[in-house]
Amino acid sequence: MGDMEFERKASVTILSALLPILLLLSACNSTPDYAPKPRGYARIYFPKHEYQQYNTDCPYTFNYPTYAVVEPDKSREAKPCWINLQLPQFNGTLHLSYQPVTSKKVFNELVEDAHTFAFKHTVKATSIDEGIIRYPDRKVYGIYYTIDGNAASSAQFFLTDSTHHYLRGALYFNTQPKLDSIQPVLDFVKKDIAVLIKSFKWKG
Repeated sequence: MGDMEFERKASVTILSALLPILLLLSACNSTPDYAPKPRGYARIYFPKHEYQQYNTDCPYTFNYPTYAVVEPDKSREAKPCWINLQLPQFNGTLHLSYQPVTSKKVFNELVEDAHTFAFKHTVKATSIDEGIIRYPDRKVYGIYYTIDGNAASSAQFFLTDSTHHYLRGALYFNTQPKLDSIQPVLDFVKKDIAVLIKSFKWKG
């Protein structure tokens, strides 16, 4: 075998050994062609809209969803008949705080406080709408604040008979507020808040 023939066969052998390595390196350096998947959220299972009555020694009663758990408010500033409707399935809480109305001045201060608390969320909210609540047959009046955007609280309201009683409600979710992720839950819970308000009655 001549030297040239030997060198040719040796070159072919070396090239055959290096070819898989070259192909592998080429594949590693190529940019993959893909599009990032959109962010997904865990599937939410909604319970049926079923209700039970809240009726204790407090001067008010209402219907609330069966999936909610009523607990006394244990915060330092809590007063008698302050309660929390825990929504464990949705990691949220509807805070309800009651105040007796002892004078016209106190009434005006409470109404102004409700407005102030709602508009505290102006920085994060895209809009805040006010809806009138009026059930004269039960002497239940108030304002419902719809707070749109990534605010900490998406719904607040107050109810009063204008002379003796006042109750304020505020809905909070125990997560970082992101409207696109909580919107389905918010829409569901708002229906139950509407039932609570429509069924609300003062005692005496």
